[in-house]
Amino acid sequence: MQQAEIGIIGGSGLYSMPGLTNVREVAVETPFGSPSDPLVLGDLDGRKVAFLARHGRGHRILPSELNFRANIFAMKKIGVERILSVSAVGSLKAEHKPTDFVIPDQFIDRTHHRTATFFGEGIVAHVAFGDPVCANVAKAFTDACHKENVIGKQGGTYVCMEGPQFSTRAESNLYRSWGADIIGMTNLQEAKLAREAEICYATLAMVTDYDCWHEGHDDVTVEQIVAVIHQNSANAARVIRATVGLLPTERTCPCKSALTYAILTSKDAIPQATREKLAPLLDRVLP
Repeated sequence: MQQAEIGIIGGSGLYSMPGLTNVREVAVETPFGSPSDPLVLGDLDGRKVAFLARHGRGHRILPSELNFRANIFAMKKIGVERILSVSAVGSLKAEHKPTDFVIPDQFIDRTHHRTATFFGEGIVAHVAFGDPVCANVAKAFTDACHKENVIGKQGGTYVCMEGPQFSTRAESNLYRSWGADIIGMTNLQEAKLAREAEICYATLAMVTDYDCWHEGHDDVTVEQIVAVIHQNSANAARVIRATVGLLPTERTCPCKSALTYAILTSKDAIPQATREKLAPLLDRVLP
C-alpha cells in the first residue's frame, strides 16, 4: 500500500514540515542501510506526504556522510512518486541575492567520494540525465513562489561540491567563469538516484550568501548562513506547502519511465539476490 505520494527532503534549516496532520514516524530499512532519520508521514492539504530531515534532526550528518541511496530508496519503498528537495546554497551571480530562491535545472559534479547509483552487483543500467530535474515539479516550485510572493527563479546551474569546507576564492571564480548560478553540497546525488528510482525530483534552493567571490561582501560563514535560514525558513515551508497543492495527481513526465530502456543486462543474467534487493525499482520493468 502506498504510504506517501510526495516526499519532502528538508535541508539546512528545515527540519520539520509545518502543517502536517495525522503525523506518524516510520523507521524504513533499506538494503543500503538506514536513512538520515525516521520518515515523518502525514497529510498536507489532502496529499499523503513523507518528510525526511536530510542531515538528521539536530543536523548531525556531514554532506559527504549522507546515505543518499538509503534516503531515496526509503522514499521509493513507501510509494513516493515525487520528491521536493529544499537546500541552502551559495550564490555565484550577483542577481541571486540572499533570501532568493533558485530552482536549478542543471548540475555540475565536483564531488569525489560518493556513490550515486543503485546498480552494480550484476546489473548494469544507464538512465538519461540530460535534463536532471523534473520540469513539472520545477514549474510547480516556480508557480508556488509567485503565489506566495517570494522571489523564485526557475533555471540555472547548481555546482555540487564535496565540502564540508566552503570554496576557495579560486574555485568560486572558476565556477563563475563556467556560468554556474549556485553552489551546494548535496543535491546532485539525490537527483541521480531519484531518476534511477523513477521518482520526479526538483530542488528549491535557498540562497544564503555570495560564497567568497563577491568583493562587497564578507566571506561566507556559518553564522551568516544560519541568520538567513532563520529569516527565510518560514517562506520555504510556505512554498513547499503551496507546491504540494499545485502538483497534479497524475504524472505525465518521462521520469516515471526512466528505466524502461536503461537496463542493459539480460534478465536471465541478473543475480537473484540483486533482483530481490532492488525489487522496488525493478518490479515495473522486470516483471
